[in-house]
Amino acid sequence: MRTMTSARLHQLHTPMTLDTIPVPKPRSNDVLVRVKACGIVPNMANVINNWPSWFPHQPLAKFPAIFGLDPAGVVEEVGEAVINAKPGDRVYVSPLRSCGSCKACRSGRRSQCRYYTLNGYFSTSTDGQRIFDLYPYGGFSEYMTAPEYALVNIPDNLSFEKAGRFGYLGTSYGALCNAGAGPGQVGLIDGITGTLGVAATVLGLAMGLSKILGTGRDLALLERVKALAPERIEVIALGDRPTGEWARAQTGGDGVDFAISALGARAPVETMLESMKGVRRGGKVVNIGGVSDALPIDMKWLMDEQIQLIGSNWFSATQGQEMADMVRTGTIDLSYLEDVTFPLARVNEAISGLKDRNGGFSNYVVCP
Repeated sequence: MRTMTSARLHQLHTPMTLDTIPVPKPRSNDVLVRVKACGIVPNMANVINNWPSWFPHQPLAKFPAIFGLDPAGVVEEVGEAVINAKPGDRVYVSPLRSCGSCKACRSGRRSQCRYYTLNGYFSTSTDGQRIFDLYPYGGFSEYMTAPEYALVNIPDNLSFEKAGRFGYLGTSYGALCNAGAGPGQVGLIDGITGTLGVAATVLGLAMGLSKILGTGRDLALLERVKALAPERIEVIALGDRPTGEWARAQTGGDGVDFAISALGARAPVETMLESMKGVRRGGKVVNIGGVSDALPIDMKWLMDEQIQLIGSNWFSATQGQEMADMVRTGTIDLSYLEDVTFPLARVNEAISGLKDRNGGFSNYVVCP
């Protein structure tokens, strides 16, 4: 029996341990991937310590659990019913798992499935344990199984380490798509210096936005973001001026075409409310980060202004492939990501060190 090393969490508030377990055998529609790199979620420490108390309706996998949200590697073995994937393929493995047969899944909207689960992270549904049971292997492991539908083929000019940031890139790309982002538009990104915010900026530039407005708290990081495209990016520190007022001043009083709230799940709700005031009539507000409390909405204003409020969660494998193709052609350049790599044996150190990262420019990665 072949064995592998996996970092497993046996209980909350304890370090992960390196355990030797059998290498899994892929089922008929699955592939076995040799993990080369796995991105570390900036929120990982909170997930493995505080998530059950913060969001009890969104379960974690049963312990001992193998986490690791954003794996990339090489296909080593394929199941007998796998059609396109083949050994040797370089892939990013999207953690989005769903039942595959419900109305949402058959319509290509897997994130709307009642079983929707982010493998190696948490489930958005109380029914997600069924998925965890089928796919218990996250990216903090030498090998993992995954369904063929989850694979994104990555080009040779994309390193495994930078592919390990596709989860956040894809979440931002999905939000931009939901916002209808395109040439000539102006977008506002709340939390522009964070992992989601910088990703949305880079992708928004590639998608042709004429101007991107951004808010943040760290002045040095705000300047780094602006330096990505000084003629097309304007930034402001939160608290310097009401965001909505500033956004309208930057657009001749019209307001931005859309706002993306890329704040964290513990961010003050007032920040998102303020940015919504900077959206033009008929514009869109897309949330991909969550905020700390319930959002009190003036429904009369929402109706009169015809504002669309959209919750956006993750992205499709098709959108992941679109991003990979943009990297292949040079449409997007991920050289802004500063790789900080750790061997699997130092996974706990990597997770605890995330507090020292340079906002959305740091790319913390575990390489099993």
